[in-house]
Amino acid sequence: MAKTSGHSGGATLLDDPRPGFYRPADDEETAERTPRFARPALDGDGDAGEPFLRARRRVPVRRGLLPPWAKTRWGKAALAAGVLALLGTGVTIVLATRSFLDHDPRFRIDSADSIQTMGNSQLSRYDLLSVFGSDIGRNLFFVPLAERRAELERFRWVERATVIRVLPNQLRVAVTERTPIAFVEMHGRIELADAAGVILDMTPQEMAAKHYSFPVVTGIDPADPLSVRGARMQIYQRFVDDLDAGGQHISAQLSEVNLSDPEDVRATVTSSGSAIELQFGQQDFLARWNNYSAHIAQWRQQYPKLAAVDLRYDHEVVLKMAQDVAAQADANEVAAIPAREPARNGSRASRSRETKKAAKRSGRPSQRGAR
Repeated sequence: MAKTSGHSGGATLLDDPRPGFYRPADDEETAERTPRFARPALDGDGDAGEPFLRARRRVPVRRGLLPPWAKTRWGKAALAAGVLALLGTGVTIVLATRSFLDHDPRFRIDSADSIQTMGNSQLSRYDLLSVFGSDIGRNLFFVPLAERRAELERFRWVERATVIRVLPNQLRVAVTERTPIAFVEMHGRIELADAAGVILDMTPQEMAAKHYSFPVVTGIDPADPLSVRGARMQIYQRFVDDLDAGGQHISAQLSEVNLSDPEDVRATVTSSGSAIELQFGQQDFLARWNNYSAHIAQWRQQYPKLAAVDLRYDHEVVLKMAQDVAAQADANEVAAIPAREPARNGSRASRSRETKKAAKRSGRPSQRGAR
């Protein structure tokens, strides 16, 4: 490599420390003007080439949320004072709004006309307003809605109640009343009952005005828990729905439904001017009714004193005459528990055999092949 000396003014030939490599002078001047990180790496051995330097990435500088002046002592004090001022303003606005809503006369319930009622047909408006007597003259926002709703649902006729505020000074009361599905006999009186077993009081005059027409359900004791009464009313509802499934409204022919034994539904119907008790068991109600209706004329012709028909057994029915029913009632009256317990705990086959033996002893006819 040729190098020019400033003292001699001549050129001196120097040995290249890297043999076999020649760099022109123009390339050297170009390399001096090129930044080090832009110089390309040379091929060959690692020590023979100049190392390649990559450009450094710019690291973003994270700036704080607060401005620079807030980092000073006076800036921090000013910032704290501003935050306290905002909090105080917010609290003041909230308290002022609450005071306005609580004491402004425009939100006061002036009279009963400010209370809207809807959904009541059995209960009068006066009955519903009796719950809100202490709220007249009170601020709308001071009325305890949950308590008023609970008080409304204490009425037997109210199944569900809703109470809402209507600005500026009104209440809206909506009730869903219970629907009676049957008459029930309670200590010699006839009352109404819904599907949940709730006893609904109504005078005979009001019942006549409503034109209610239901069977009288027996075996419902008001002293029983609501869960027990509800379960028996569900059996009654299933029984009626099954009979009316064909669209003939057969339940209208029933005068009484006995639910004393949940496993044996008994119904009383009127045929040829006399009452007949039918035993349906706990299933296949419509099929057993069809069996009864298909043969009742024949049975009536053969047995004029027919008083009860047991339809619980397959391929046969047991007919009971009036004297048999009276004798059985007397026997049950003398020994009620021993007479019922074996039949309840026995299987259907054993009950069928016992019924056949009893029919032979008493002369009751047992009709085979009726189904």
